[in-house]
Amino acid sequence: MNAPRSTTAPRSTAATKTRAEAAGPGAAAPTSPPRRDGLPQDGAPQNGAPLGADAPGLAGSGPWRAELALQFRRVGARTVLTRRRHEGPLLVQRPFYPEGEAVAHTVVLHPPGGLVGGDELALEVDVGPGAQALLTTPAANKVYRCPRAPARQAQEFRVAAGGMLEWLPQETLAFQGAKFVGTTRIHLEPGAGFFGWEVLCLGRPAAGEGFARGAWLQNTELYCGERLLWREQARYLGGDPLLDAPWGLHGRPVSALLLVRTDEQALAAIAREAVGAAVEGPNEPILLPCGGHQGISAYRGVLVARYLGAEVEAARAWLLSLWRALRPHLVGRGAEPPRIWNC
Repeated sequence: MNAPRSTTAPRSTAATKTRAEAAGPGAAAPTSPPRRDGLPQDGAPQNGAPLGADAPGLAGSGPWRAELALQFRRVGARTVLTRRRHEGPLLVQRPFYPEGEAVAHTVVLHPPGGLVGGDELALEVDVGPGAQALLTTPAANKVYRCPRAPARQAQEFRVAAGGMLEWLPQETLAFQGAKFVGTTRIHLEPGAGFFGWEVLCLGRPAAGEGFARGAWLQNTELYCGERLLWREQARYLGGDPLLDAPWGLHGRPVSALLLVRTDEQALAAIAREAVGAAVEGPNEPILLPCGGHQGISAYRGVLVARYLGAEVEAARAWLLSLWRALRPHLVGRGAEPPRIWNC
C-alpha cells in the first residue's frame, strides 16, 4: 500500500507557476481546446486557491491513481475471496460472514477519503457461479473542488450464472466546484443477480453550499450476456437550470439510483408497497412525506428505482426499506446490514 498523502511536503515553485507566468511578464495564458469528455474547459484555480484546497491535508500533493480487483468464488458452502490485487490507496481487508458462510461481506477502503482533480480510481469485481458477495464502503466518499482536471472513477462488475452481487456504497458528496467523470459497467450472465445503488449529493446543503460551479458526468450500463438491458448518462453542470427545473432535479441536491436485475415483475409492486408508492400513473413521481420524490419501474428485466430529496439520511432510509423488502426474494434471506454501518 502506498504511503499516506504528505501534509508537510512543500509545493515546488515550478509546480505553482501558470503557463502565462512561465512565458514571462505580459504573456497571455493560452486558451484550452474544447474537452472531449463534456466537461467545461479547464481554468485557473479560483480565488488563488491551490488544487484540492478544500480537502484537508491534500493541498500540494499530486494526484492518486489506484486500482482494486477482487474475485469471489464458491468453495463448498462458502463464498471465498480467492483473488485480491490492489495498487495505490484502494484495498479491502478480509471478508466477514455475519449471516453464515454463503455471503461474503467486504468493505472497500479508500484511505484518503476523497478525490481531487487528477485522481483516478478503478474497481473490478468478479463473482463466480454460486458465489454471493456484498460490498460496501465505511463512509461517504468526497469529491473536492477540481479547478483543472476532473477526478475519474471506473467500476466494472461481473457476475456469473447463479452468482449474486450486492453493491451498497455510502453516499458521494460533490463539493462546490467538483469535476467528476464516472463509469459503471455491470456484466451479468443469464441467471446472475445484481442489487446495487448509488447516492449523490451535489454541494453541501448542511453547510449552506450549493453546486453553482462544477460538473458531474456519470455513465451506467447493465448487460445480460451480450444484451444491453439498461444504459443512462447523467450530466449535471454547476448552475445549470436543469438542477432546479421541474423536469430536472426539482432543486433537490440529493439523488439516488437503484438497479436490480430480476425477471419477476411482481418485485416492482413489492418495492412500491415497501416505500408507500401508490403509483397514480405509469411514470408519475411520487411525493414522499419527507418532501422527496420517488419513482419505481421495471423494464426489460431491470427494476429501476429513483429518489430525489433534500437529505442524504432520507435517501439512505428509502434505499434500506427497498433492500429489506426485496432481498428475501433475491437471495432467499433477510437483510443483514453490514456491521461497518453501525460504527
